[in-house]
Amino acid sequence: MARVARVARVARDYGADMTVTAPGHPQQHPAITTEAELDALYGDPVPAAVTKELSFISEDYRAFIEASPFVLLATAGPEGLDCSPRGELGGVVRVADAHTLLLPDRRGNNRVDSLRNIVRDPRVGLLFLVPGVGETLRANGRASLRTDEALRRSFAGPDGDKVPTCVIAVEVEAVYIQCPKALTRSQLWDPAHFVARDHLPSVGQMIQRIADGTVGR
Repeated sequence: MARVARVARVARDYGADMTVTAPGHPQQHPAITTEAELDALYGDPVPAAVTKELSFISEDYRAFIEASPFVLLATAGPEGLDCSPRGELGGVVRVADAHTLLLPDRRGNNRVDSLRNIVRDPRVGLLFLVPGVGETLRANGRASLRTDEALRRSFAGPDGDKVPTCVIAVEVEAVYIQCPKALTRSQLWDPAHFVARDHLPSVGQMIQRIADGTVGR
């Protein structure tokens, strides 16, 4: 009951319980609910958008994956969806072969949302970013969690002190490059548009406000 009361207080303080009636609010307009409506709105895909999709990792796609130090891992479970950032200098994901990707799971906060989802629903999506490059690369497939010692130790690093708890193995079903429009519009890699960290609340400040001073008790 205490947690329910706290969540209600936070929602009230942040205005999450407010009813929005401003012009242009999504609730004031009908939603698209069928594929036919969607097709009528957008029409056929650009031919290249279909041609670029492969069921295996080509040498070009492999080069992109191996150059990426950052990937977003999307998973699904009974409670809903999750998207988790993963990063590692020198390449975050290893290409084992033309159909298999290996992602070490480094120690974190032990929420293991992504891993919990994978053991119940193996479908995953990966979005790779390369610093300074506008294109991204997407890979979809089915994942499993591997704990064999030799595989884990192969990700230990030069000092042998970074052995992951497990390795996420992804059997790739679809992989394709994504055009740079999103990163170009956002100017994500342009230092002139970087946001100073002190312009935003710190993680500690956010948690303290949400937890109402109960963190660490």
